[in-house]
Amino acid sequence: MWTPVLEVGRRDFGVTRLIDHDLGELADGAVRLRVERYAVTANTITYAAVGDMLDYWGFHPSGDPDWGRVPAMGWAEVVASNHPDVEVGTRVYGWVPMAKHFDLTVSVGATGLRDDGPHRVEHAPVYRTFEDTMKDPLHPGVIDPGRTAAELTDLEDRHALLRGLFATGFLADQFFAVNDYFGATHVAVLSASSKTAIGYAACASRRDLNLVGITSPGNVDAVTALGLYDSVSTYDDAPGAIGADVTAAIVDMAGNGAALAALHDSLGDRIAYSMAIGRSHHDAPPAAPSKGPPPQLFFAPMALSALSEGGVDTAETQKRMGAEMDDFIVGSHDWLTVERSSGPAAAEQTWHDVYNGDVPPSIGRITSLND
Repeated sequence: MWTPVLEVGRRDFGVTRLIDHDLGELADGAVRLRVERYAVTANTITYAAVGDMLDYWGFHPSGDPDWGRVPAMGWAEVVASNHPDVEVGTRVYGWVPMAKHFDLTVSVGATGLRDDGPHRVEHAPVYRTFEDTMKDPLHPGVIDPGRTAAELTDLEDRHALLRGLFATGFLADQFFAVNDYFGATHVAVLSASSKTAIGYAACASRRDLNLVGITSPGNVDAVTALGLYDSVSTYDDAPGAIGADVTAAIVDMAGNGAALAALHDSLGDRIAYSMAIGRSHHDAPPAAPSKGPPPQLFFAPMALSALSEGGVDTAETQKRMGAEMDDFIVGSHDWLTVERSSGPAAAEQTWHDVYNGDVPPSIGRITSLND
C-alpha cells in the first residue's frame, strides 16, 4: 500500500517534500493506522530542532539521513490489524507521522497501544504510547460522557494542540514547586505567547509569584489579555522588567540566545534557576549566557520520573493534571481559534506557515494529508 508522507529537511526545516511511501504487506503483530488529523505548533518545530539530541527523528524513521519525519500530536484509526487483541476501528491519540497511513508493531496496555518497533526501545514510554480514546482517562469523552459529537471533535482538536504542551507546563511548575521555586519570587517567561508558556502560566499564576511574560511587540496585547501574567514586557525591555532587588527564575520557551543572554547579564547571580524548555525562535542562535547559572534543559518524562523518585505521589499528580488540563483546554475557547485544513498540499503549507512564524498565538492549526 502506498501512502503520501510529508518529510522535512533535517538540516533546513524550511525545506519539505511530499513523497509516496510503500508500506508493503502488514506484518504479523502489526496494525495499520489512518491519520485522521494532527496539530502543527511551534512545539512541533521544536521536535525537529532537537531531533538529533532527543531522537525525535527516530519516532518514525525515514531511512534517509537528509530527510526526516517529524512526529506530531494527533488522532489515528486502526484500518487493518494483524494483532489478535487490536480491533479495526480502534481510535488512538499519540505522536503520529505527517502521513496518511503508517504501520506499528504493537502490544496492548491498560489504556492503549505501545509501539514496540525495534527503533523505539530507547524512547520514554510516554512517547511510545498511543492512547485508546475509549480508555484514555484524559480523553474529553471519558472525562464527560455527556459531551456531544461536535463538542468532542472540537475538544479533540484542542487536545492535539494543547495536551502535550499543558502537560509540559504543568510538570515544569511541579518541578519548581517541589524545590520551593529555588527561592525565586519572580519568574520571567520567555515566549510568553507560546502555548506551552500559557499552560505553564495557568499553573504558576496560582502561586505566590510575580510572573513576567516576555514576548514580541506584536503579541503584547494578546499576552496581556490572557490575564495570567502580572506584567508583560518585550524582549528589548526584558532586562529591566525584573526589579533590581528580587530573585528570579527564568523559564525559556523561546531558545533565543541573545534574549536569554541579555536577561542573564542583567540579573546575574539573582537568577535562582534558568530552565530551557522550547525553541519557538527556532532560527535564533542557541543560548550561551556568561552570567548566572547555566540554563538547564527541561524534559517532561524525566521530570515525572524525578518527582516519583523524590517521593511525590505521581498517580495523584497525574490525576490532578488531568482535571486541570480539561479545565485549561475547555477554557482555551476564550483565547484560541482552531483553523483546519486537509490534503497533502494544505498539510505542507501548514508546516511552512508555522515554521515561518505566520500563525498568531490566537490561532491553532490542525491539518491532515487526507483530502
